[in-house]
Amino acid sequence: MSTQFPHAEAAIFSGHPEDTEQSDLRSPRTPWIIPPPRPVHRPNTSFRCEVLIVGTGITGALMAERLTRQGLEVVLIDREMPGRGSTAASTAMLLWEIDRSLTELTELYGFEHAARCVRASFDAVNGLQRLIAQHGVACQMRPRQSLYLASGDTAKSLQNELALRHRAGLPGEFLDHASLLRTFDIARAAAILSPAAADADPVLLATGLLDLALQRGARLFEANATAFDSSGSAVGVSLDNGLEIEARYAVLATGYVRPEIVRPKIERVTSSWAIATCPQPQNLWKDGVLIWEDSKDYHYARTTVDGRIIFGGEDDPSLVEPATRDAAVPAKTERLAQKLAALWPRASLYIDCRWAGTFDSTDDGLPLIGAVPGAKNLFAAYGYGGNGITFSYLAAELIGALIAGRHSPLLDDFAIDRASP
Repeated sequence: MSTQFPHAEAAIFSGHPEDTEQSDLRSPRTPWIIPPPRPVHRPNTSFRCEVLIVGTGITGALMAERLTRQGLEVVLIDREMPGRGSTAASTAMLLWEIDRSLTELTELYGFEHAARCVRASFDAVNGLQRLIAQHGVACQMRPRQSLYLASGDTAKSLQNELALRHRAGLPGEFLDHASLLRTFDIARAAAILSPAAADADPVLLATGLLDLALQRGARLFEANATAFDSSGSAVGVSLDNGLEIEARYAVLATGYVRPEIVRPKIERVTSSWAIATCPQPQNLWKDGVLIWEDSKDYHYARTTVDGRIIFGGEDDPSLVEPATRDAAVPAKTERLAQKLAALWPRASLYIDCRWAGTFDSTDDGLPLIGAVPGAKNLFAAYGYGGNGITFSYLAAELIGALIAGRHSPLLDDFAIDRASP
């Protein structure tokens, strides 16, 4: 039977490399606050700088904040408006738990390697929260717990997962069916309840961090990078207007749209869909915990400061072309509304926003961070999957340390040219 629900507006996001106009990546009816556009000028002459960051979404903003904090001279360029691309399509669930469970990562790489990666993600969420609190960035960031739900009829896989997490020094509490129903009124076989997650408004987060960097002297330009040359002592970046920027270091933070110079072996592209209800603060679940499922193509849910429910998932790697992906929005929205109603029957299904986005992930669920193979002083950060903002913070920390001459073992774990496990 079809679930009937009204909707106020269809907000469609996209991010295909052949069609990456920013108007496809944003909508005036997203759940997020869109600040007035800042004035951004195009460069009128070639110039040199210490660090060039290509991309001004959340990854570029975090990178700029980190590198200006290190005292470096930073220039950012983007062909679109800062923070208005795929960042505006994010649901901003700041989870330290990775798309691949610790159990799966242990099977792929062994326990020590797997535990190191998940602990790094845990530290990243905590570090980001400390950074935002320290600088008072107004982005509606809220500490949350996460609720990792069993997707089947047995609790055994979650019990095994939690045992591994405890062995790795990671927190979490097992909830059986009765405890989960009693505490959260959710009817699943079991769940893991974990601390130290967060949520936020991703656009305000990115613009706030960018403001910090600009206040420290970073410069921002509208420019489209077309080629990269790292054969000399500096990285030469050609622009589409014939000018060139020469940088001691360059960092690629362009989201899922990658330049040809970056050729990862384990990358994959898929599309995902999400809905946001109208505000309904009277119908929200306990403590606004972040909810997601123990399954490969999981569904997820969060609340917002103004009492909305955001629900997403329905990932599909076969629908990445903009036309076919966007044509699926009505059917995917219907499916998401049905799933939301099954998870949380109290929810009003008056849908205010619905959108689709194409994103970049990896076969092992770990990000692509570090030096671009064969390109001196050129770094990149990609392949974030469901941990976009968490891994963006981690990328800024790791690349910042690398530029300062410190190498972390995580850079080997996240190497851009690593092979499939």
